[in-house]
Amino acid sequence: MDEYKTEQLSDEYEIRLKKLAQMREQNLDPYPARVMTDFPLHELRRNFELLLGRGDSVTVAGRIMSKRMHGKSSFVHIQDGTDRFQLYVRIDALGEEEYEFFKRMLDIGDFVQVSGTLFRTRTDEETVQVECIKLLTKTLRPLPEKWHGLADEDKKIRQRYLDILMNEQTKERFVKRAKLLRAMRDYLDSHGYLEVETPTLQPLYGGANARPFDTHHNALDMKLFLRIATELYLKRLIIGGIDRVYEIGKNFRNEGIDRMHNPEFTLLEVYRAYADYNDMMELCEGLMRNLAEKITGSLRVCYQDIETNLAGSFERIPFWDAVNSRAGQDLSDASRDDIAKYLVDEGIEYDKGASWAVLIDEVFKEKVERTLTQPTFIIDYPVELSPLAKRKSDDKKLVERFELFWYGMEMANAFTELNDPIDQRERFEQQMENRTKGDLEAQVLNEDFITAMEHGMPPTGGLGMGVDRIAMILTDSYSIRDIILFPLVRPKASLEL
Repeated sequence: MDEYKTEQLSDEYEIRLKKLAQMREQNLDPYPARVMTDFPLHELRRNFELLLGRGDSVTVAGRIMSKRMHGKSSFVHIQDGTDRFQLYVRIDALGEEEYEFFKRMLDIGDFVQVSGTLFRTRTDEETVQVECIKLLTKTLRPLPEKWHGLADEDKKIRQRYLDILMNEQTKERFVKRAKLLRAMRDYLDSHGYLEVETPTLQPLYGGANARPFDTHHNALDMKLFLRIATELYLKRLIIGGIDRVYEIGKNFRNEGIDRMHNPEFTLLEVYRAYADYNDMMELCEGLMRNLAEKITGSLRVCYQDIETNLAGSFERIPFWDAVNSRAGQDLSDASRDDIAKYLVDEGIEYDKGASWAVLIDEVFKEKVERTLTQPTFIIDYPVELSPLAKRKSDDKKLVERFELFWYGMEMANAFTELNDPIDQRERFEQQMENRTKGDLEAQVLNEDFITAMEHGMPPTGGLGMGVDRIAMILTDSYSIRDIILFPLVRPKASLEL
């Protein structure tokens, strides 16, 4: 069946190529450079009654999405980026030669410019009666069938343009994502934060525990990395006296792909001088509520048939309380070997060479993270898990850090930022030691950043939020691939016709 379908598509491609050649033989330009229209289709619909009353002729353009032939007349629907509109094409209005060209040479998918007058059909549909039609673009590949749409999930991602064209819900999902980014900026700008841009290519990566992508700059003959976070550069700006700063940008982490992870993703990072993680929790709550209201119109959010309510303060649970209650035993003073044994007993796979911090994080992910459906702050993490966060004054084993979880996903990560350069160097050195033991996601020692800190960094609160995951929830999309226009996929030798 698939071979038959591919053969049909190949035949259609050849037929359209022949039509294209015929047009060129007749000195017809199938790709003219100029388009003359009065307005987009949504404006035509909005002003239809006024234009109809005047008896005005209109000129509009769009892609042919359907074509129903009835002898000497036809009904056609065209679509632009704003709306879809019906055309009525009659041989006596268009002329015999032009109607024959329309009937034989124009296909579904082609772009046309039409001029004509307005009327309503017997079914009361707003319609343009075409008096002139001009081809703007001859398409060579047919669109997916109207009634079946684009059903192949893999093809939806590889050929996202077809998914958007044939599925209004897909288009609306990405419109909402764009509104989400605008709403983020509006909220932060209104609270006095300055948006900046920091380097994507970096001589030394940092700011998160992740493996980087690397490349080579030929002119400077130096190795560079795609950034895994914007944190260390944004903190330099705090040191430089920009007290409230943020960036919404792409980060790149050389990691696996699943429904919550893509190697290229969008992250919001915010830093505020003279603040701590409590201030960041307030900012996080306010921002999340604002985004929900802007995108969904409500503080009640439904994701995958589970409803949550963003009204009121989010629950706050200390890290060890969450781990111990769900693990069924106290692991706060457990050794590395004790935690490894616990993982074995629970049937949880882990890297045999992993450090204590990696193992306890594995316990958290398996036992705690997926249970946090309602928006919840997990606070006060072990220092080993947080090389860039400030220690708590009443317990030096813990740091002032929180992560926001919602629907079993990490949505945000925030610290009272470490601003002691001596402590920071020691943390980096411990991370480097972890790397020698096989932890390839451990952070690297960054002398330039420490030098900046030695010039003095004020008490600072920092927050990072995963834009893609917020978009997943607010558009009710199951996978991160559904809200990234062109996610990374394994290449194919060639696309099907």
